Amino acid sequence: MAAESPVRVIVADDHPMVLTGLAEMLVASANFTLLASCHDGEAALRAVHSLKPDVAILDIRMPGMSGLDVLREIRSQDLPTRVLLLTADIDDEQTLEAIRQGVNGVILKSMAARLLVEGVRKVAAGGYWVETESLRRAVDKLLRREIIRAEGLLTPAEDRVLRLVAEGRTNSEIGKTLNISEGTVKSHLHNIYSKLEVKNRHELVAHAREKGLI
Repeated sequence: MAAESPVRVIVADDHPMVLTGLAEMLVASANFTLLASCHDGEAALRAVHSLKPDVAILDIRMPGMSGLDVLREIRSQDLPTRVLLLTADIDDEQTLEAIRQGVNGVILKSMAARLLVEGVRKVAAGGYWVETESLRRAVDKLLRREIIRAEGLLTPAEDRVLRLVAEGRTNSEIGKTLNISEGTVKSHLHNIYSKLEVKNRHELVAHAREKGLI
């Protein structure tokens, strides 16, 4: 029987100790090949392009280009690398966004090393690993949002803008993320404000959270 090919992995985390710990864990585990350790999302995306790993393990909250941003780029470019996001704590909204973007796994940093390794192996084999309670809450929120959208309150484009506003993105950042002009972003925001009867970003986010839109 032929030996199983090692899983080719890159890791990215802006905290040096976490990054070192992840790298050492993978190197010490059987059947993994660590291709690169990256300190930010930009380096991680470059590594995905150049090294073509089987799995990218990304910190969800890196400054600049976050793990979610790298995930969006990987999916938008139709790259085959599977993505597992690391987080210090479960956040419903981030989990929901990760699911929307086609993440293959979400793992808590506090999990035991053996579970982290198990999660990576499962993702590499084509499976999924998401903490059950977080997934349930995120799916419930997604269903509420889709019901509201079905009633014609917000268009899909307006919904995407709303979620990025809730992440604290500027109009310029939203435009770059969605590949639309800043003027189009402002137009969407004007429509959202009118539909939800709010006056500014603060009121918008508060109202949207109250109504389960985000």
